[in-house]
Amino acid sequence: MRIRLTRWRRSVGSAAVALCTAAALGGASATPAAAAAGPTPVTSYAYTSVAGDYIGQGRAGTYREPAAEITMAGDAGYARVSVRAPGEWWEIDLAAPKGERLRPGVYRNAERAVARTGRSPGLDVWGNGRQCNELYGQFTVDQVATDDTGAITLLDASYTQKCESATAPPLKGTVKYRALPLSYAYKSEPGDWIGQGKSATHLGATSTFTLQNAPEDGVGFAVEGKREEWTAEFRPPPGERLASGRTYQVTDAQGSARMDVSGNHHGCNTTTGEFTVDRLYFADGGTPTGLAVRFKQFCDGSTAALTGTIHHGA
Repeated sequence: MRIRLTRWRRSVGSAAVALCTAAALGGASATPAAAAAGPTPVTSYAYTSVAGDYIGQGRAGTYREPAAEITMAGDAGYARVSVRAPGEWWEIDLAAPKGERLRPGVYRNAERAVARTGRSPGLDVWGNGRQCNELYGQFTVDQVATDDTGAITLLDASYTQKCESATAPPLKGTVKYRALPLSYAYKSEPGDWIGQGKSATHLGATSTFTLQNAPEDGVGFAVEGKREEWTAEFRPPPGERLASGRTYQVTDAQGSARMDVSGNHHGCNTTTGEFTVDRLYFADGGTPTGLAVRFKQFCDGSTAALTGTIHHGA
């Protein structure tokens, strides 16, 4: 698979057009000598309640396996997550509009799930003996996956719920079921050619992500959404493998590690800086399956930095 990004490369005195093809993203087979076994999925529930909210009673709580028992029932049309902990029990219902299935995105104007009407999505968070009669809210699905039977195997979602009135104090929460991190966040200083002084965060509800091999035993990443397109490549020094828990310096010197973060049709001719590989996982065939990396990049000798974090299944 090839990812194409047409981007502007800045040259001395003028900006030149260059077509960057990540043709080698699927090329090299990165098989580190000691790759980690794999990422650990998270199953958890957390909520915060404003004073006056009937369900949460102004409290907050966080529950995570294995300390709490968290189970999934239903399917991608109507899912229910149940949480059991000492002295606490919660039910979180998330439902697609009738006849549809949950997928990544933002679901606005939610009604009580069991009684939703028309094309409205359904939401119902209740527990400890309290439940809404009328419900107003919305929820966001960042990730969802199902098996061949339609049962949900992964869910990463958040919600805002108001009981009985659209102006009632809110209950907010996040629910994760066997979920893995998936995000890209960046901050660009004024004068940075790539980010143009902007900042943004991409999540699964708005953006799509790709993780692949890159040339010279590197790893390639791409994300697009929210009217933005980004690619990134991280390569170790020649003859080495990328390794978790290591910070790589990117310099002009021969034999240095290499980094190239480009976005929104802007690319560098040369880059310096550093990147830290916090976690990196590979499948048996050498294809990267998980990456957590932090980077700081300077473009073409500029002193303005582009910093960011990537989490793809790690």
